[in-house]
Amino acid sequence: MKKLAQIIGTDISKGTIDLFYDGSQSHIKIKNSLAGFKELLHWFTLHKINLHSAVVVMECTGLYSFHFENFLHAHQIRFAKVNALAIKRSLGLIRGKNDKIDAQRIARYGFEKLDTLVFQYPQDPSLQRLQMLHTTRERLVRQRASIICAVKEYRVVLKATDPIIGSQLKLIKAFTQQIKAIDQAIQNQITQSGEALKRNFELLTSIKGVGKVVATATIIKTKNFTSFKNGRKFSCYCGSAPFEHSSGKSIYKKTRISHLADKSMKTLLTQSAKTAIQHDKELKDYYQRRTEMGKSKLSTINVVRNKIIHRMFAVIKRQTPFVEQYLKTA
Repeated sequence: MKKLAQIIGTDISKGTIDLFYDGSQSHIKIKNSLAGFKELLHWFTLHKINLHSAVVVMECTGLYSFHFENFLHAHQIRFAKVNALAIKRSLGLIRGKNDKIDAQRIARYGFEKLDTLVFQYPQDPSLQRLQMLHTTRERLVRQRASIICAVKEYRVVLKATDPIIGSQLKLIKAFTQQIKAIDQAIQNQITQSGEALKRNFELLTSIKGVGKVVATATIIKTKNFTSFKNGRKFSCYCGSAPFEHSSGKSIYKKTRISHLADKSMKTLLTQSAKTAIQHDKELKDYYQRRTEMGKSKLSTINVVRNKIIHRMFAVIKRQTPFVEQYLKTA
């Protein structure tokens, strides 16, 4: 497969894209725009890069790569998005960096890991729109929380009538209104996105502790349950799956969860677990029994997180709502 593939390392920024072709050791810097993409096609022809054998490898850069990805899909050019930390750790000890060197290093990583790369496929436009709305909501919530925290601090030294506090209270009100507007837009998008997505959303929210925000985020992260085979793999992605840490007879530590995870999804699942512990009889009883046995609250919440994840994957697989059937033993 390596002989047939033409590896192109790509370093993307807001305004420019650096590409390095591993075959001829050639580099090009283009604008991150339609004009730059047309220039790239000419560069492909110049270096005899076949569109069907080309493999573009890039780091995950959020919206910076949005138009470039659409261009690659339109021309049926395969590409893979790789976590920046995975590339960095694979390089070992290095000195210096710039955009050209980064593109070259990404190309080298792509050549070494070609057999394990996961190629991206065109995403459902409805899911793309839902992701943008959800990301916007997250940003608004963070900004509102920051201002609320600032108001609490100011109230220690300022009067409630002070214009500093008043102006920030108005901002909090405005952010709250905008969050409600985005929530409505998310709900409208789910309703308009087809029966499959709408049905999965309803199934997820039938689980106690899984609200609209958690259900929406889960659908986005799993690409409507097409990118993860089972709950275990999604738990690993969210940082909830424990891993062993041992070596021979000298190193043996208790299993721990990894810090390499989608932190925002993990936070949402933690909130979901805390809510479920209050309202789900089975999980509430399980939490109490485990903590009474001396287990830590954090590890118990992590177990509850995993239970919720597996419940979500179960209702989607069965395509039936969650039904609570728990009888507490005497």
